[in-house]
Amino acid sequence: MVGWHAVGGVAGLLLQIRAPAQMGAPTPRSWVLRVRVAGQRQVVGLGPYPQVSLAEAREAAKKLVAEARQGVDLRAKKRAQRSAAIAAAARSKTFTECAEAYMEAHSRDYSNDKHRKQWAATLQTYAYPVIGQMLVAEVTMRDVLDVLLQQTECPDGEPGKLWYVKSETANRLLGRLKAVLDYATVNEYRTGNNPATWKGYLDTQLPSPRKLQEATHHPALPYSLVGDFMPKLRANDSISARALEFLIVTAVRSGSVRAACWQEIDFGQKLWIIPAAHTKTRQEHRVPLPRQAIELLKAVPRIAGQDVIFPSPRGGPLSDMALSQLMRGMRERGELPVDAVPHGFRSTFRDWAAERTRYPDDIRKAASGHAVGDRVKEAYERTDLLEKRRQMMTEWANFLDRPSALASTKVASLRRDAA
Repeated sequence: MVGWHAVGGVAGLLLQIRAPAQMGAPTPRSWVLRVRVAGQRQVVGLGPYPQVSLAEAREAAKKLVAEARQGVDLRAKKRAQRSAAIAAAARSKTFTECAEAYMEAHSRDYSNDKHRKQWAATLQTYAYPVIGQMLVAEVTMRDVLDVLLQQTECPDGEPGKLWYVKSETANRLLGRLKAVLDYATVNEYRTGNNPATWKGYLDTQLPSPRKLQEATHHPALPYSLVGDFMPKLRANDSISARALEFLIVTAVRSGSVRAACWQEIDFGQKLWIIPAAHTKTRQEHRVPLPRQAIELLKAVPRIAGQDVIFPSPRGGPLSDMALSQLMRGMRERGELPVDAVPHGFRSTFRDWAAERTRYPDDIRKAASGHAVGDRVKEAYERTDLLEKRRQMMTEWANFLDRPSALASTKVASLRRDAA
């Protein structure tokens, strides 16, 4: 029967029965307590029946009656408890939820769409499977180590720990873990020190990523063989081949080459001015263009409505795999004598400059787009330094046009580009 029914055991404890919301629906039943607090009647819900048993309802009612006798406002207390529960639930964010919120908040910070996707892909690949569903408040340094030391596949196909076999990726991942956990702390989803902090925390558990990276090498073509490789590359009429040739002649990073636009080229000054957005150092980089680079650019067909110099078949810049695939194909056809990657040509250039020229180290670094020391920062902005680099790059381009002096096919184990 619909109504309030006393059940005994505790004065004011009632079973409330309400009419079903619709025909055939279960009859709602719940426990309520009617009690006076400071002379005013209050009705407090104790939960639904039968989920809350009669015994449990009586026990809860006894405690509330005792509190009412002491003047506790039961309704205000219940509202406070509900608010606290809602606030606690709002603070109970998983690592994945915080990471997604962080990336959304910083969507305008990414230099390009590729950078944004790399951010997400790194976390999805390595972090989410390990700590993604953990409450961010519960993530500890041990959990961060579990992410960094997880088993992964080395470039040669052998298994190894992420921190050791993909140190550059792992170090970037660590920075992203720290950023997400900082975000969680500021938003009060967690408290305490950031477990992804390197200095004083993780540096006591792991070797320096810089030391690990120094031991890693990009397979590169020895400069003694590059003269024989260039005619074979120039015989390939693909746009990827032209991009790789331009990369070799200028000794610039693959990303800058693939993103290069026609308005960056000053044919009159024979200069390629790479905007900060297209460089790894986020600083404008001026590249003197030798005769061979100018001739290459003039031979590249310009497509109406397409500003990218080396566009992909679908429009827009070439993918980061385009040049690597080109070199793999040349290797399989015997046109490339050793295993090598596009980035390795920067090592090829630096070895040539170090062993076959007398240009200072700072000039060689500036030519590669590396940050130079404070001692030469001002000089780097002067025309004479640019002209010295122009002279060096002309010598390099002329060297590329000459047949290789040596017939060795030994793979060069060249120091990896630190950038």
